[in-house]
Amino acid sequence: MKQKAKPRIAFLREKAGLTQLELSRLVGVTESTIQNWESGRTGTEHIERIIRFCKALNCQVEDLLEYVSDSLEEPAAKPSSLSEIHHLLGTDEPYSTSSPNSEATQKRKVSH
Repeated sequence: MKQKAKPRIAFLREKAGLTQLELSRLVGVTESTIQNWESGRTGTEHIERIIRFCKALNCQVEDLLEYVSDSLEEPAAKPSSLSEIHHLLGTDEPYSTSSPNSEATQKRKVSH
């Protein structure tokens, strides 16, 4: 019997303290795309394919891509934190996300 994949994107997004809009901007897709992925309407076949790649090659998702710099002088470094991703995308947040009960988390809860 074949199992249907149930996306964990919403759980992981909430655990990271991100809204659907924030995640969509970080990933480079529309907010409705995030909604479709979270509901399982679309996108899971791509994720399942990536999982099969990793199992077949005995690797992690990050291993599938090599980041190269356009410049010949220095190699590109992978971002290592959410704040670095925000900085690279030019979406630096004006608030600190150092703890789960931070002011930013409280603002998100109030606005929803």
